[in-house]
Amino acid sequence: MPKWKPELINQFHQDDIYVEMTFLRTLEIHGWDVSIRQAGIDFANSGYPLWHANRFGRENLRAGIAPPDSGHPKFNAHADDIDYQIEADYAGLIAPGMPNLAIELGEKFGRLMNYGDGLYGGQFVGGMYAEAFFNKDPLEIVEAGLQCVPDGSQFAECIRDVITWYEENPDDWQKTWELIEAKYQDNPDYRRASCDKGDFNIDAKINAAYIVMGLLYGEGDMDKTIIISTRCGQDSDCNPANAAGVLGTAIGRKNLPKKFTSAINPEGVFSHTAYTFPALIEVSEKLVRQAVVREGGKIEETVFGKEILLIPVESPKPSRLEQCWEPGPVANSRFTEEEMAKITAGSVDRQMQASVDKLFPGWKISKCGADLDPRIHEEFGGKKTVLMTHPLNRSTACVLTKNVERSQRGKKTLHLVVGHNPRGNFKLIVKIDGKPVTEKIVGPKTTTDGWEEISVELPGGEGKPVKVELLNAPNGWSFEAAYWASIAVVSE
Repeated sequence: MPKWKPELINQFHQDDIYVEMTFLRTLEIHGWDVSIRQAGIDFANSGYPLWHANRFGRENLRAGIAPPDSGHPKFNAHADDIDYQIEADYAGLIAPGMPNLAIELGEKFGRLMNYGDGLYGGQFVGGMYAEAFFNKDPLEIVEAGLQCVPDGSQFAECIRDVITWYEENPDDWQKTWELIEAKYQDNPDYRRASCDKGDFNIDAKINAAYIVMGLLYGEGDMDKTIIISTRCGQDSDCNPANAAGVLGTAIGRKNLPKKFTSAINPEGVFSHTAYTFPALIEVSEKLVRQAVVREGGKIEETVFGKEILLIPVESPKPSRLEQCWEPGPVANSRFTEEEMAKITAGSVDRQMQASVDKLFPGWKISKCGADLDPRIHEEFGGKKTVLMTHPLNRSTACVLTKNVERSQRGKKTLHLVVGHNPRGNFKLIVKIDGKPVTEKIVGPKTTTDGWEEISVELPGGEGKPVKVELLNAPNGWSFEAAYWASIAVVSE
């Protein structure tokens, strides 16, 4: 672990924080009864980089797929991922002692990008925060969070397993870690909706297990909690952050070690938001006051002039049981034209199409990923005005498509000049009328000075136009951008 310095608390460009600030902003502007559709519009208009379920949920929203379908497994292959679990801290922090409110917030914001265990992870985290305001016992806090998820879910099974294994091995967290790995990493029955079946595991279950590991074996110590949760692996920045947040709530800010509070910058603005740290405190307090009254509680003043929030005691009522590998029907929810007009931030494809139109008129782009900042480079690899694209995900290629009229006399030839990122390679596939005619790796070992020149003769004669597709396909998922210096169809 790197040595802690108090200034490290200032993470104003941290992707694990700014998403939930969008949710806070929606609640601040539109109130507690804001619709899920408005929440979706606000999330669609966010401008920060995203990954996994968040990214695909936002792409769905921008394409007109309204919530809850934006997080349904039919439209989002990452719906079981960790995303809402990462960003659910807000849900418990503004719902002290009100677990059903944390569950409700999951139904409103968690379904923008998640489903099943992916949703339950966030409701679990929110439930732990809600409990931590009134309980300092880590085990009881975990058990309170567990009550916020459906009992028959694999997620609940996972948390129950961790509790059992902790009780069997109270002094050996590594033994419990081995048991978690054997069941929730290596057993395919518990990876049925994982977006990646290999060593990389972004599934909500196993990462929630590692949040719990930090809380249970950390014994109420902030440093120990963070270190154990981090050493468990997988999403090893998000999990200790959740664990430390829950524990910090139980400890209380006044009682936190000074090294975690002394250097907070009150003027720093969080990326893609209008919030400073004091502003977040202010809006959170405002929402808590509203929540208490909304849930049937009261805000009273004592004879000593102090305020007391009277919060109704309630038993959690979990969401309905769903699992991503056996999902329920879609809602067929689509944004109206009026709602789409409110979504001013474009998808990557929409943003990239303007660049394609500028350099390669007549070509259409689809399934372009946001990684490595796809755009026109004024200069790259010694060539001017180069278009950079990236695969959508580990299994989906970015595609450039054009319908080319057949040559009646002579021939037409497709000429390409394409390059690769200096740190990686990609698979180039050229399809003619849906059939691959060229398939090769473009990378350091296959190019000259980083560039490959390719020519493909197009079919002529009578018939409908020839459909030409250029695929920037993934090949191991490491710096797989394609750089298009020239895409030309030449008549000869």
